[in-house]
Amino acid sequence: FHGQLIFSSRLPIPTNNMKLAILASLVAGASAFAPASQKAYSTALNVETAKGPYATELGAQAPLGFFDPFGMTSGQDAEKFAHLRWVELKHGRVAMLAVVGYLVTYAGVRFPGAEDIPAGFAALDAVPG
Repeated sequence: FHGQLIFSSRLPIPTNNMKLAILASLVAGASAFAPASQKAYSTALNVETAKGPYATELGAQAPLGFFDPFGMTSGQDAEKFAHLRWVELKHGRVAMLAVVGYLVTYAGVRFPGAEDIPAGFAALDAVPG
């Protein structure tokens, strides 16, 4: 034995412990995908649909129904409602065009004669006139 190393191809592995470890890892892995027993909760909002003369108009849908937080249409006739809807669409379109214009000038696109005007809010100080 002196000066010799003896290597064995068979290492003593306790097979019962190894089998128990494999079984435990399989059970733990399977339990990760098992459905948990929990009480089912509804995710639906318990909000009554708004009632009123404009509850069936285009855009009135669950869960809010006809959404008028400031009461601007209460007591108004159909003509005033149509006018308010038209004004809201107009302002929305103007706001979208303003955002597109801001992004286009930020990208470097300029009208002829306005090439030296900077992008963004710095343009307010550089406007000629």
